[in-house]
Amino acid sequence: MALLKGKGAMTGVNLIAKVYDNGATKDGKSHYADIQVDARDPRGPEQSNLHLKSERVKGPDGKERFANTAPYSVGQLEEIIKAAGPNTEPLLNKDNEKVGTVYGFKGNVMPASRGTGLVVNTKSVEASDFKVDAKTLDNQFASMKAAKEAQATAKQSQAAGPEQTAQAEQVAEAEAPAVG
Repeated sequence: MALLKGKGAMTGVNLIAKVYDNGATKDGKSHYADIQVDARDPRGPEQSNLHLKSERVKGPDGKERFANTAPYSVGQLEEIIKAAGPNTEPLLNKDNEKVGTVYGFKGNVMPASRGTGLVVNTKSVEASDFKVDAKTLDNQFASMKAAKEAQATAKQSQAAGPEQTAQAEQVAEAEAPAVG
């Protein structure tokens, strides 16, 4: 789940909404959407998980997966769609069939009042600073992967740091010319 910390970190965030055509609730009053911080937003590059909501769930097959969608009322979703305007891209499945729409927009986010994660304050939405295109979702995955790799590398160097530093000092002492 995206971590937005510091003064103003939750305001004016460039976002991407993945909205599946079959994501409406049974009563039709809400629609599930996977909303993510746009990787091109200044708050995106170091995020290893750009989703506003991300929780582990066990599937019917017993495997653990992540649920990244949160329900938004039909009115809230209409506000997001209106803010995105023409900044959309079809959401395709592996067979290249349209199964939803990707919307690019900007808004303020806040902690969810129920459950976990962050949600969009749809009273604050406006046009995104970035154009959504066919490569946008690929860029999202690439950004999260790069951030995970950078975090893993940083952890490795922290774990190896004190030993390597001590070894380097020993080598430096051994190679230093004797004074006297």
